[in-house]
Formats: sequence, structure tokens, C-alpha cells
Amino acid sequence: MTMAFAQFTPALPEIILAIAAMVLLMIGVFRGDTSTRAVSWMAVLSFVVAWFVLVSGDVGHTVAFNGLFVNDGFGLFMKTLVLLASSLAIIMSLGYIRHENMERFEYPVLIVLATLGMLVMISANDLMSLYLGIELQSLSLYIVASFKRDSEKATEAGLKYFVLGALSSGMLLYGASMIYGYAGSTNFDDLAKSFHGAEHISVGLIVGMVFLFAGLAFKVSAVPFHMWTPDVYEGAPTPVTAFFAVAPKVAALALLARVLMSPFGELIAQWQQIIIALSMASMVLGAVAAIGQRNIKRLMAYSSIGHIGFALVGLASGSDEGVRGVLIYLIIYLVMNVGTFAVILSMRVKDNMVESIDDLAGLGRNQPLMAMAMAIFMFSLAGVPPMAGFFGKFYVFMAAINSGLYALAIVGVVASVVGAFYYLRIIKIMYFDEPVEAFERPLRTEMSVIMTVASLFTLFFFVLPAPFLAVAQTAAQALLP
Repeated sequence: MTMAFAQFTPALPEIILAIAAMVLLMIGVFRGDTSTRAVSWMAVLSFVVAWFVLVSGDVGHTVAFNGLFVNDGFGLFMKTLVLLASSLAIIMSLGYIRHENMERFEYPVLIVLATLGMLVMISANDLMSLYLGIELQSLSLYIVASFKRDSEKATEAGLKYFVLGALSSGMLLYGASMIYGYAGSTNFDDLAKSFHGAEHISVGLIVGMVFLFAGLAFKVSAVPFHMWTPDVYEGAPTPVTAFFAVAPKVAALALLARVLMSPFGELIAQWQQIIIALSMASMVLGAVAAIGQRNIKRLMAYSSIGHIGFALVGLASGSDEGVRGVLIYLIIYLVMNVGTFAVILSMRVKDNMVESIDDLAGLGRNQPLMAMAMAIFMFSLAGVPPMAGFFGKFYVFMAAINSGLYALAIVGVVASVVGAFYYLRIIKIMYFDEPVEAFERPLRTEMSVIMTVASLFTLFFFVLPAPFLAVAQTAAQALLP
């Protein structure tokens, strides 16, 4: 009995979230939509409990469920980021869903189920558990994207995401089946052993890897698999967009890092060129395509594509320094994006949400503190020192240079300079353009708290980066023992 229970111990956070989702669903069914706010706070509480169980457990390398599930320091780090992002996404949405008549108890339950899928993705140690986690996350996100049923844009966003997501899942599954056919296993440890010291890699296996990476590239919205991102970001409700921009990206990058470094670590010569190509294309398109955007959510979509390109620079290096750079980048990316969306969600004119960039005119006069926070986030996203965003890019570029990927680092720097234009344009509009309409006061206290904490972190990251560097280094070493 004790042995049987010990098998489940590494997956206790996931089990807690699964039970929490079922309990919250039952509460919602019996109490109706009036319980939405209570269910939302209970969902946040379940994330906190799952995190405490996560950090209090064994941080060593533990494999469970016959090799399907792995628990290690890398997983602990990434799961912490995902749980934080999901908690903030729910808290940020409370005022919005009430104001927009979207108060339905299913919303926080779907966020919990999506988060559960993300945790499974991060701890996947087999192509089958990888697929299970991705599908659990994706099925929840399809519904959440179109949660605003009365909105034509939201419905279109959800449908587009579903169709393209199903296509990417098919590609991923086809790639996994080819890898199984040529390697004889789907387990990451077994795959790593079979590739160790191998002199010849079959073409079929490489094709399988390409299909697998294509499916994963869709999940992180890397070019050329980004086509869903601008439309979904613009059409989905704003808190959902904030959630999409952070948590699924972190989980998918964690999964991609584990897949590249664990089973295919010996095949760096085969996959490095793919990641370099994805990285370059994402950085360039994210920088160029955003210039002409007038909708701030659509601009943030192209911004996230660009930032995924920067994160992939670290993975392309294939070193523990590169993985560490990616992990630091994700911490900073999470804070910057959450802060930016907190500002976007707080901007209202005549009781309506502001989504057009031109409507930001005069924010510096009407709401100086909010404008200052937005300016900090924009400078950071542009990578202007001494903001946190500069250090995120610095660490991944240094990893690329130390691995001899000079062309990749140069493209990254140029893309960063070009991308700075549209971030700085927002600052110019806020402070120098004539105001059209006066902004209303921020609606909720929690938004002010999130904005303040995020802007202080972004502004003063350079004062004490050592703890974050140390934690990221430990997590990277856990992935690359």
C-alpha cells in the first residue's frame, strides 16, 4: 500500500488540481453562476496549495508511472512560473468578467484544467504523456478563447484556434509515431540511450523530429506556425489574452526544452538548425509585423512572437548557459506581460475597454502613475537598459555567442532595435499626443497592486539579479545533469 502511494507522490500537485477542478465544478453546478467569484478565489487557493506541495516534496530526479512522469528541479521552476501566471490571470479577470457579463463558473474551472495540462506537459517523460498534457491544456484553451459567446470576434478566435490547434496536434502525433517506428520507444530516457554514441541517424527519424517540433512550435507560436496568434489575441477576451500570452508559452517552452535536451540531446547537429531558423524568423516577423498594428492586443500578439524568438536563441545554443538564459528570460517575460495586461485591463473610457493604441493619447496627463508603469513595461519589452528586459536578452545572446552562433545573436540585436520602434511609439502617444477622452480611474485594487509590483520588479531587477540567476542555474543543471 505504501509503495503504491509512493508512486503517486511525485504527481501530488497535479492530483490536487484534478480534484480541485472536479470539486469546483460541482460547487458551480449546484450554486450556479452566482458562485463564480467564490469559485475563482478557490481556484487561486488550489494553485497556492499545489505550489506548497510542490516545493515541500522531493526536489531530486524522480521518475513515476513507469517512466511517463518525471519530477526534478527544472520542473519545479517551470511549474512555479505556470502556477503564478494562472493565479494572476484569474485575479486579473475578476472585474472584467463581471463588467462584461461573462460571470460563469466554468471560466475558473477551465483555467484550472488548462493549468493541470501544463503541469503534465512540464513533467512529461514520454511522448504519450507529452501528448496527453498538450491536449488537456489545448481543449480547455479552445473553450476559454471563445468564452465571450455574444462576441463574433471571440467565437471566430476560438474556432480558428481549434482548427489550427487540431492540425498541429495531428502533426505532433504523426511525428511521435514516426519516432516510435524508427527508435522503438516513446520514453525519453530510452530514446536518449538509443541515440547515445549513434553514428548514423535514419532519415525517417529526422522527419519524425521535424513533425514533432512543428507541433510544439505551434504551441509556442513560433514562425511559421504563428498564424493563429494575432487573431486569437485580438478576438479573445482581454484577461484570456493575458493568460494566453504567459502561462501556455512558459509550459510549451519548458516542454520544448525538455524534449530537445533529454531524448534528443545527442542529436544537436540535427535539430539545432531547425531551432535557429524558427528563432530568426520569429524575431524578424515579431519586430516588423508589429509596426503597422493599431490594436494593442494584436500588437502584443506580435510582441509575444518576437519574444518567443529571443527565448529560442537560448535553446538553440544547446548548453546549460543557454537553458539558464531562457529560464531568466521567462521570469522577466512573465512579469512584463502581466504588468502590461494589467494596465490594458485598467484603461476605460466612458465605461468601455480601450484597445486602440491611438486611444492611449493623454494617458500621461490623466493617469500619470498608470502611464509611468506602462512606460516601464514598454522600455523593458524593447530591451532598454537598465530594465529587466535588457538582461533577459543579454543572457540569451551571450549564450548564443559563447556557442559560436554569431549570426543568430546579430539578427536578434537588429530585431530588438527594430522592435523598439513600436514600443517607444506607445510611450510617445501616451505623453506627447493630445488626449481625446479622459480615462476613468482604475477599477480594482488588485490591478494597482499587480502593476506596482511588476513595475518595481522590472525597474529594479538589476539591483539584485543574483537570486534569480542562482535558481535558474540550479533548474538548468537539473535538466542537463
